[in-house]
Amino acid sequence: MTMSLPQEHLADAPDDEDVDSLTIGRRIRQLRTDRGMTLEELATAVGRAPSQLSMIENGRREAKITLLQAIARALATSLDALLESEPLDERATLEIQLERAMKGQTFQSLGIEPFRIAKSVPTDALKALLALHGEIDRLHDERAATPEVARRANLTLRKLMTKENNYFADLESHARDLLAAVNHTGGPLTQRTASDIAAHLGFTIHYVPDVPLTTRSVLDLKNGRLYLSSSLTSKRDARTAVLQALASRILGHAEPASYADFLRQRVEINYLTGAILMPEDDVVPMLTEAKARRALSIEDLRDAYSVSYETAAHRFTNLATVHLDLPVHFLKVHESGTITKAYENDDVNFPTDRFGSIEGQMCCRKWTSRVVFDIPDRFNPYFQYTDTGNGTYWCTARVEPSSEGFHSVSVGVRFDDTKWFIGRETPNRGVSRHSVEVCCRRAPSDLEASWREQSWPNVRTPRTLLATLPTGAFPGVDTTDVYEFLESHAPQA
Repeated sequence: MTMSLPQEHLADAPDDEDVDSLTIGRRIRQLRTDRGMTLEELATAVGRAPSQLSMIENGRREAKITLLQAIARALATSLDALLESEPLDERATLEIQLERAMKGQTFQSLGIEPFRIAKSVPTDALKALLALHGEIDRLHDERAATPEVARRANLTLRKLMTKENNYFADLESHARDLLAAVNHTGGPLTQRTASDIAAHLGFTIHYVPDVPLTTRSVLDLKNGRLYLSSSLTSKRDARTAVLQALASRILGHAEPASYADFLRQRVEINYLTGAILMPEDDVVPMLTEAKARRALSIEDLRDAYSVSYETAAHRFTNLATVHLDLPVHFLKVHESGTITKAYENDDVNFPTDRFGSIEGQMCCRKWTSRVVFDIPDRFNPYFQYTDTGNGTYWCTARVEPSSEGFHSVSVGVRFDDTKWFIGRETPNRGVSRHSVEVCCRRAPSDLEASWREQSWPNVRTPRTLLATLPTGAFPGVDTTDVYEFLESHAPQA
């Protein structure tokens, strides 16, 4: 940035006051060449060595006011002329911009060492370098998803899922073809079949204790190896981890170009994993028969395929509308009351922000998804009817542990569709008016009167509230850890 000091303050300016070295240096060079002076002639005129003047002109040494005054006299100009804000010529301006870019984070992150911009470097080359620098910065900004960008991406994806009734025929086809390739004849997928799928795709599975903490698994594409944590089998379903790790290869995913791209890939991975664990050709007859008996149950689906309740609930939403003609909604709610996942095509009224995003909003305290946390029986499912501004809905819910604490997972339908489900006889009732009234978003008046002026909670601020989400093609992954891990585990030649 060019400094401009008011004339009336020059007499008071200290001799060692620093100025913008790049701009001042280029302006000195421009004025010197305009006057036909060599660097040696100017150096002699101000009593300095040519090398010192060269460093000043190249912006590598900050000039003092006393020296600038001497240079101005030698160039038959004023100090104001050296410090004025008028633009330099195109070449000088480009050199300054590139010099600054080379000192910035983008060049440093790419490991590009700053270099001297010689007169022999074509002006077009400077323009090209600056254009590349700008494009890299743009891509970095695009990938650094702020919470607002993340919410918008989530909203766009959820609208697509609602439009398609959360059913994607191409992903179902991928699952069907893969299962046929490994001769899976039906029923629950075994761990051996998951290993057969890995082998079919050219990978061997290796359980190791030092998988990088920022990853769930690591694929070594060079050597055809899939690395999973050796503690995985004692914590959760290893089949799911294997299939999730391989799904991107099955679907031909490229490196995500944006947060929206990354989010879409995650949804496709989870969908395909569910479709392989619970094949459409097997599950649909089971659900159709259960509906005919008026005995639909997420728990029965979970038990039949030995999957988690959340996986069974997700899979039910994939197939319920297209095959059973049942609009549904799905919620995953953290024990704090925050909605972390949501889907609906049954007109249920979820709380949203001004962008229409559901994730991150507080779930109504009267809904099944919140009430279930207060139910001491964690063995059996909890059922509840809830009257809302959009009608009455019935939900089935469970509480499950996760690495971030407890979550409730619930699936719900409109009142008229409750007749097809086990649990429809429940006496549990709730009333939620969050869509038309303050409802539970404001404390009861008597409590508020007693405590509003007598309390001060210390808020646990969400870590992503003020910061961007983790950057990179794969947000939050420490690539150095991953590459060092692969190097240490690669088979020796």
